[in-house]
Amino acid sequence: MERAQGGAFAPRGASLGRGKNSSPTTGSDIREVSNSLSRSALAGLLDGSKRVVSRGNLLDFLRHGLPYVFPQLPGGLVRGVPTAHSAPPLKARFLSDEAYVWPSGKGTMKGQAIAPLYPGAVDAALEDEDLHQLLALVDALRVGRTRERAEAAKELDKRLK
Repeated sequence: MERAQGGAFAPRGASLGRGKNSSPTTGSDIREVSNSLSRSALAGLLDGSKRVVSRGNLLDFLRHGLPYVFPQLPGGLVRGVPTAHSAPPLKARFLSDEAYVWPSGKGTMKGQAIAPLYPGAVDAALEDEDLHQLLALVDALRVGRTRERAEAAKELDKRLK
């Protein structure tokens, strides 16, 4: 992740709200991005300029709100891209017989399906390893056990400071 203009974080090579019609990373329509930024500012996750992330509020939301807003139960076995405890950085900390993956023909691992937060997230994560790790940590908060969620929260806190 890199700092975009105004101090906000964005995947490498992406800008916040600068594309003509869509986000270069996720393929999101620019109106969708604008609406999301407005909702995030209203919720206190961004400042009034919609360019600076309130890191403390974001971390609180990720830890406590995300599992309720984006609940997920592991699905059937599919080929896909590793996520949650099956992807770095948590993969090195936990030994598990069950792998979690985002379903994708571009994936290299077989595991239980975890729906990504957004359809374009898998392709964006494959383009940017830092983004992949952040999204995997977020998925650990959604689907992980207590220890996995605690480690993911500590790692996100460290990375977002």
